[in-house]
Amino acid sequence: MKKNLLIFALLFSILDAKAQDVKNQLNPVYFGVTSLAIAPDARAGGLGDVGAATDPDVNSQFWNPAKYPFCISRAGISLNYTPWLRRLVQGIDLANITGYYRLGEYNALSASLRYFSLGEVIAEGDFTVKPYELAFDIAYSRMLSETFSAGVALRYIRSDLGWKDSGITPGNAFSADISIYHNGYLNLGSRECQLGWGLNISNIGSKISYDEGNTSEFLPTNLRLGLSFLIPFDEYNTLTIAADANKLLVPTRPTFEQYIEQTGASEKDYSGYRAWLEGEGYYNVSSITGIFKSFSDAPGGFKEELQEIQLSAGLEYSYNNQFFIRGGYHYEHPNKGNRKYFTVGAGFKMSVFAIDAGYVISTAQSNPLDQTLRLSLSFDMDGIQDLLGKRR
Repeated sequence: MKKNLLIFALLFSILDAKAQDVKNQLNPVYFGVTSLAIAPDARAGGLGDVGAATDPDVNSQFWNPAKYPFCISRAGISLNYTPWLRRLVQGIDLANITGYYRLGEYNALSASLRYFSLGEVIAEGDFTVKPYELAFDIAYSRMLSETFSAGVALRYIRSDLGWKDSGITPGNAFSADISIYHNGYLNLGSRECQLGWGLNISNIGSKISYDEGNTSEFLPTNLRLGLSFLIPFDEYNTLTIAADANKLLVPTRPTFEQYIEQTGASEKDYSGYRAWLEGEGYYNVSSITGIFKSFSDAPGGFKEELQEIQLSAGLEYSYNNQFFIRGGYHYEHPNKGNRKYFTVGAGFKMSVFAIDAGYVISTAQSNPLDQTLRLSLSFDMDGIQDLLGKRR
């Protein structure tokens, strides 16, 4: 890929940008390592990016690790692939591998490795750089009662933009997730329905720096709250209704308009804007302090804080727990990124493996996943053992 501009657009979190009046202009929440916010698996991708409280599966690590003790199988592993900006360029994609192992009846260990490739970039001087972002995490979850569980995950993050000669150095960071999950039942007439809810606070940790600590960017710390309701129509047919709400726990950057109003500076004084941000203490806010500030620091007040909540909803029809059809919708306010898209998906599950696909249909031009097909291939370790046992 030879278009440097596209790479810098993806890595906006380390560049200076002109922030504008949030009352009627774009004012997103800025953070580093943007790939940490990308959903890795096709099942949730087909549901509109919903997963905090859906039925537990092998890819629960990203959505809510506390779900693993409720998995039926003893162990599983999943391979996921997501192209990125494929309509514009080639070579940018996310690869993810996730696995879990249940320890006894009440505990589970899980881990995942994600690698986000930003392709090849021909830089000035006619040399090639290969920027990437990588994250590895491991989680422990435990069932605290027949219907309730909790989990914690630890994560190492590395982001290497490859531009060492320009003063940009690889960034390293550490973070943690805290999650809870409830899986109970509710009688609806003659049907025993499954009702679940879950909460996951992800990427609580250090900040990341690309200039040896002179300035630091926030990680995409995120609060995810979800509900799901599974309705069995008969022995073979079920319908799941699920929804998630997300709030980035990252401070909102003071806008360029605020800088002009408070200092009387020129509308072209971008270098002064960055110095003003440093003076205002934006870059010096710790990640933990930033979590609390994120609920009340939006320039537009409470109205803008509500705009920072992303909403997702999805439906999943299952026949005999083998064939799945999915659909969903994701909404992000126009002032905060304007990612609005429908999703569709399908899945096929056997005792040994499952394959899922998800497709994004954007209703706004700002979604880089528009018309992208995501794929997931999962393996059930219990099913594989049964198969090998039959061969003996």
